[in-house]
Amino acid sequence: MSRTWLRSGMWLGFYVLILWAWWVMFSMSREMDLDLIGRPGPMGQAMAAMDPRMDMYMPMAEFGPLFSMWAIMMAAMMLPTLVPTLRSYDDLIRSANGSRAGWMGVLAGYSIVWVGFAALIAGIQLVLLFGGVVDMLGITKSGWLAGGLMIAVGAFQFTRAKEVCHGVCHAPMTYFLGHWKTGFAGGVRMGLGLGAFCVGCCWGFMALGFVGGVMSLLWMGLATLFMVLEKLPQIGHAITRPMGFALIAGGLVLLVYPISYGG
Repeated sequence: MSRTWLRSGMWLGFYVLILWAWWVMFSMSREMDLDLIGRPGPMGQAMAAMDPRMDMYMPMAEFGPLFSMWAIMMAAMMLPTLVPTLRSYDDLIRSANGSRAGWMGVLAGYSIVWVGFAALIAGIQLVLLFGGVVDMLGITKSGWLAGGLMIAVGAFQFTRAKEVCHGVCHAPMTYFLGHWKTGFAGGVRMGLGLGAFCVGCCWGFMALGFVGGVMSLLWMGLATLFMVLEKLPQIGHAITRPMGFALIAGGLVLLVYPISYGG
């Protein structure tokens, strides 16, 4: 009975973490909208109180707030895609020598990789921002660039690298059987490997935030939905290439009919 309660509690905590991350992103998106229309949210009000000369605080122009935003976004978008992997490990707890500590290790290792990716893409966004390529919301200012990025991500769907990385994410049980390590430390090592393949599989959909807006809940929702579907054993392989065609087609439309994005 105690093991059942522990398992239920761990899964409940996992889902609560996902819901918390989405709530934080919703709150941040709403506050950013208030700041941009000249009605500062709590963050803007606090900064204005510290420095009356500061009419508007722009946290997305600093690495710390931007990294925090991306890290929470990674939790909101990528943890739901980890459900099939954690369920596969859960099966190994009952049929092999997996453990709850190992389960937590897999989650920790996977999260470490995506937090590292959050730091990388936050740095890239700052470079693009100060280079005049994207605006404060992380949206590219060029329809040509947006179209080119969509075509690049779409083309990646047909590459061998995508096939290999998606194969691991699509069949985590195979990865576990080939890289099995016991205990929490072993779980972390497997989680790091799984996270690395997951980044290799899904980096493009994160980069598309520069097309749809990195604070856009619509982009986050659509990207998360597709990445979850892509990892489902029943349909994952069937939707990867159609999405590639769709992205390439959308990118070509933007190239033929370029529109102004930012600024």
